Amino acid sequence: MKRIVFLIAGVVMGASGAWAQAPAKTVSLYKSHCAMCHGDDGTSNTPAGKALGALAYGAPAVKKASDAQLEEAIAKGKGQMPPFGSQLSAAQIKSLVAYVRELGAKQK
Repeated sequence: MKRIVFLIAGVVMGASGAWAQAPAKTVSLYKSHCAMCHGDDGTSNTPAGKALGALAYGAPAVKKASDAQLEEAIAKGKGQMPPFGSQLSAAQIKSLVAYVRELGAKQK
């Protein structure tokens, strides 16, 4: 019985360790691919964001967009935004969409 408990605890601890790394990886991806225009906080209050008319993540158009639409915009580009589909995996794009949603929820 003790072996089973230790095995379960090890699996849970290992999984939570991986989950703890995922946000840091996503933030790193965001900083290297998105922050220049959309800003660290997703408000697009950067010189590049202002010049290009980048939408803030709290904007109604972004909030109304489906996850699939945001994934497509990241992968294929949209308007002035370049495509990142050749640089990012589908899983990375999904994690960025989740982060975009998180940043957008913090905006009023």
